[in-house]
Amino acid sequence: MSFASHPTSSPALPGGQRIQGAEAVLKDTCWPALEAVQYAVFERVLEGFARHRVGEEHFSSVTGYGHDDLGRTVTDKVFAHALQAEAALVRMQFVSGTHALAVALGGALRAGDTMLSLTGAPYDTLEEVIGIRGAHPHSLKARGVHYDAIDVLEGGTFALPSTPEVEGRIRRSAMAYIQRSRGYSLRPTLTIAQLEQLCAWVRRLNPGAVILVDNCYGEFTEDREPTAVGADLIAGSLIKNPGGGIVPTGGYLAGRADLVETCAGVLTAPGIGTGGGYTFDLTRLVLQGLYLAPGAVKEALKGMTLAAHVFESLGYETRPHWQDVRGDIIQVITLGDADRLVAFCEILQALSPVNSAVRPIPSPVPGYADPVVMAGGTFIQGATLELSADGPLREPYAVYLQGGLTYAHTRLALERAVDRLQEL
Repeated sequence: MSFASHPTSSPALPGGQRIQGAEAVLKDTCWPALEAVQYAVFERVLEGFARHRVGEEHFSSVTGYGHDDLGRTVTDKVFAHALQAEAALVRMQFVSGTHALAVALGGALRAGDTMLSLTGAPYDTLEEVIGIRGAHPHSLKARGVHYDAIDVLEGGTFALPSTPEVEGRIRRSAMAYIQRSRGYSLRPTLTIAQLEQLCAWVRRLNPGAVILVDNCYGEFTEDREPTAVGADLIAGSLIKNPGGGIVPTGGYLAGRADLVETCAGVLTAPGIGTGGGYTFDLTRLVLQGLYLAPGAVKEALKGMTLAAHVFESLGYETRPHWQDVRGDIIQVITLGDADRLVAFCEILQALSPVNSAVRPIPSPVPGYADPVVMAGGTFIQGATLELSADGPLREPYAVYLQGGLTYAHTRLALERAVDRLQEL
């Protein structure tokens, strides 16, 4: 299925009518599956709360070193259950998903090891962590770790490049690194079914390799997590999906217990590991965020399927298409020119609960070759489970729409955006 990057000459129906037409289709096609995923994930999350006997006593913090913090311990266990992992490390001390990934890389790799990315170039923010860009003294490269990359999504289609040369590179690597979401690319997000194939392929060729998945934006979008289909370690941010829209900061690692403990020693110190760290009286909020997360993710996915259907009806190219299985909360819409991209972000910003009077202006962003326009008046700075959008000002002028804690917010923003774009 292909679509034009500019609108077609279809009738200029008001945004509200287009949305009603899309909803009539989606309620009997995509949305029942999203409800089923939410139910399955929520049942697992609630089971974790019950199994580990979460009580009010877990909502109090211990100061100082944080020794014997019952809330921190139970939070790790409940998150591990929700993420289908042996263990988890959930900490406010993680400043971002990139930080969590950097700790995972630092904990799992040693001098002389090779990190093999299976999904091509990683997020820009990891380039300095790895040593692809810059010369930071604490990069993996500076520590003697080698970097290699292949791309199982080259050309936009998932395929395992099973050549002797590629298989040899996998056998020689200590880590297989997988980025689940797309970043600022147009390649598809990996589904759990594809991740399962990929993990099985690596495991057959190199049983000892650590499989690390960047799980940002992907948590709870399907009824299984990468740790349920072969990943040894996953990492992500609490201001994305698993924080439910209310956790103010932090990140997590989850996976094999030995790897989680080793990585905890990188975050804190060898010998301290998971046994320390003040939780800033946020245990209740973190656990409540996890409780809310399956529903919030479902609301976001409903909004993204609506966006895809409406903009496909207008003749724009979208990725993924409205009927596709979704592996993350991001919807890409190719708008075709800079004016449409900026106008879309202006509408979304104007309908934000915070900073609605601010006008998004394309600006240089460190790490990017082109100016980027960003919209997102969110309660938590940078929280992409809240409705937000951004995109670089370069061909094909795609907007990356994500999140939406409530379907109603996304619906309203799309209605206004359609009306505005049809005026251009």
